[in-house]
Amino acid sequence: MFSASDIDSILKQRFLLLATDVLTLTKAELSAISRSRGTTMTSVREIGKRVLVSARAMTHTTERAAQRMGVGAFLPRLFADRFTHLGGIDPEEFQRQLHGCRSFDDARWAGYWGDFARAHLARADTALLRLGGPSTELLLDAAAPLDLPAFGELLAPAVTILADRGPVADPEAVDRFCVTHPDAADAAIALDGLIKALVYEFIAAWPGYSPARLAAYERSHRLCEVLLRSLDTAMGVSIEVVHIPVGTQTVRGLLMLPADAASVPTILVTNGLEGTVAEALLPLLSRRDAGMGVFVMEMPGTYSYTEPLTTDAETIYSTVIDHLCADSRIDSHRIGMLGFSFGAYWSTRMAAVDPRLAVAVSNGPLSDRSFGLLNSIGMPEIVVSTLISTLGASGPADLSRKLAKFSLAQHYRHIDIPLLVINGARDTLADTRDSIDIAIEAPDAQLVLYAEDDHCAMGHAEEWTALSTKFFREHLRVRDGVTA
Repeated sequence: MFSASDIDSILKQRFLLLATDVLTLTKAELSAISRSRGTTMTSVREIGKRVLVSARAMTHTTERAAQRMGVGAFLPRLFADRFTHLGGIDPEEFQRQLHGCRSFDDARWAGYWGDFARAHLARADTALLRLGGPSTELLLDAAAPLDLPAFGELLAPAVTILADRGPVADPEAVDRFCVTHPDAADAAIALDGLIKALVYEFIAAWPGYSPARLAAYERSHRLCEVLLRSLDTAMGVSIEVVHIPVGTQTVRGLLMLPADAASVPTILVTNGLEGTVAEALLPLLSRRDAGMGVFVMEMPGTYSYTEPLTTDAETIYSTVIDHLCADSRIDSHRIGMLGFSFGAYWSTRMAAVDPRLAVAVSNGPLSDRSFGLLNSIGMPEIVVSTLISTLGASGPADLSRKLAKFSLAQHYRHIDIPLLVINGARDTLADTRDSIDIAIEAPDAQLVLYAEDDHCAMGHAEEWTALSTKFFREHLRVRDGVTA
């Protein structure tokens, strides 16, 4: 049996990884950590905070407390990081903005964050006017005629601002670019303004479902599609909007393929509970030269879907794989899947049930332990209500019953493809032991935990993005210059 100090030592020595190496633990080490992590990861102070957040959720007093204290105390710990990383937003500036937000009410929340989006649209408009380009009002109007190639040519001199931002966008990148490329400064400012606008609209939309939030989601989605479709040629790739009907639902995704693709391996990427296509695809643009295609979709039950999430979503993911297999530009024998958070639940599950997947990566997977009552302690009311809406539950008790149906335990041993499981060792949203359980039970799984990091190892995004790319390339037989 390993002691708590033994476990911490193992984590520090074996889970702080370089992007060029994947280190795994023995099954005995994994089992010991799985049994013991619950007693070594949470401080008394943290427990007290989680209990208070849960008490507010159960008594429905979160909104009243937020009006007095601000919303920050009732948001997931990683809330700020995910948006500052995506938008290249200065963390201190964002903390000031977050401190000023005092309500989760649909109109007040969406209006507050929408004001920042409009400020960045105005900044983009000023630069676009100097360039002789279209207004942002026209860009946001899906019914208006828009010459995407011509718009892309205006922004192409600064395409690196979008294409090379990576998993953690640098807040100072645009200023440096303007100094070294003064002739392309307006293109850079316009592009940065549009990116930040779509990110702030994403924040305004978070976590979805209510009218003002859904309207913000559509604006964010529209800006994402316009930017990616207009600049794909400048990035050396092809990006297409894809709609795949599945029964009463429609999967709305983006397919990015290498230019002149022919039989290329492709990765199906899926978000979690309230993630968007932009959140998944923008960081992956920096890996566009990896010799693989990428299809990004949002998890069923979220945002644009009209039906709640059930285990029948297997059919939705299988239909998407059908679509990818039928595309002559994609090698149907070399399809992988990458999932984040609740989406990692699906990449794990589909690895067990769909034989057409050749490899999978699950980052921050939720499974049986995360669906239990104990893990709900400390879950913010806004997240609980989002889960209830996503699963179509009538309340917390019904939510627990519905989540129980998502058990993955019976699937682990049926995963006969290479599986890479990634997470932070101190996950505050899901139970890290789910990641360990999957790695123990799946026959060909490798586990990478990052010590001191949180859900989906967001603090090591650069490292695990490189690691995942290497894992996919290895198992999909991609070599430099060739794809087979």
